[in-house]
Amino acid sequence: MNLSLFPPIITPVQFQKLTLIGVGLLGGSIGLAAKQRGVAHRVCGLVRREESIVECLAAGAVDEATLDITEAVTDANLVILCTPVGRMGELVAAMKPHLSAGAIVTDVGSVKASVMAAVEPVLARFVGSHPLCGSEKAGVAHARGDLFDGAVCAVTPTEASDAATVDSISKFWTALGSRVVNLTAADHDAIVARTSHLPHVLASALVNAVVASPRVGESDFLGSGFHDTTRLASGDAGMWRDIAMGNAAAIAAALEDLQAEIGRLKTALSEKDAAALEKFFAEGQSARDDWLAGREDL
Repeated sequence: MNLSLFPPIITPVQFQKLTLIGVGLLGGSIGLAAKQRGVAHRVCGLVRREESIVECLAAGAVDEATLDITEAVTDANLVILCTPVGRMGELVAAMKPHLSAGAIVTDVGSVKASVMAAVEPVLARFVGSHPLCGSEKAGVAHARGDLFDGAVCAVTPTEASDAATVDSISKFWTALGSRVVNLTAADHDAIVARTSHLPHVLASALVNAVVASPRVGESDFLGSGFHDTTRLASGDAGMWRDIAMGNAAAIAAALEDLQAEIGRLKTALSEKDAAALEKFFAEGQSARDDWLAGREDL
C-alpha cells in the first residue's frame, strides 16, 4: 500500500516500537493507521504462519513480522493483543518475561471483564480496550487505515490501573481517529451484549433456522433483505465462541429481553390483533429512525 496517498497527520511519535500480537483485520488496521498517522516509529507483528509474514508485509500493515513472541515484544513500548479473547491469557504469560520494564499492554477484545481478570493480575501496565469497529471479513487483506475514524473505543481501567498507562492508551486510540469512552469492564460487557453480541447471535440463529435447515423452494427466495440481515453470521466461529463464553450471563440477559419482544409478537399473531401488530412494527420503525437521525457518522 502506498502510504504517500494519505495526507500527513501532525501527531508526535508516541511509541518507538508498537507490537501487534495477531495481524488480522483489526491488527492490520491498527498497523496501517499507526504508520499513516505517525503514532509509531516501527510496527512489528507476531503471526502464526510463514505465509502470514508475507501477507502482512505486502499489506503494509507492519514494518517487520515474526513467528517468535520473544522477538516480537522485545523493546516494544506498546503491545496490543489482537487475538481471540480465549488466547490472551496464554499469550500474556508467554510474553511477560520478555517485556521491557515500561512496556504498556492493551487489547482489542470484544469482552472485557474476563480479559481484565486474566491479564491485569499478571501485567501491572495493562488496560483493556475495545474499538467498536470491524467487519464480518477477516484477515489483513481487508485491513484499512481509516477503520477507526469516528469509531467509539472503550477503555476499561480499574481502580488498580496506572493513570499514566490509561492516559497513554487513550491518547493512542484518539490519535488513530477514535472517540474514547472510559467505563468499567462490567458496564462495557452489559452494553455490548445488547448492541453487538445479540445482533450476531440473531444473525447466526436466523441462518441456522432458514439456510441450515431449508424447506423446499426457499433457496430461490433468499433476497437482499435476508443477505443484509444475516451479514454478521459470516464472522469467525471460534472468535464468537470465545466472546459468548466470556460474556455468557450478559448475552443470556439480552436474549431474555429479546424473547419478551418475540413473545409480544407471537401473542399478536395468534390473536390476529391488527392494532397490536401495527404497534409492534411502528415502534421499531420509529425507534430506528430516531436513532439514525441522532447519529453524526451517517
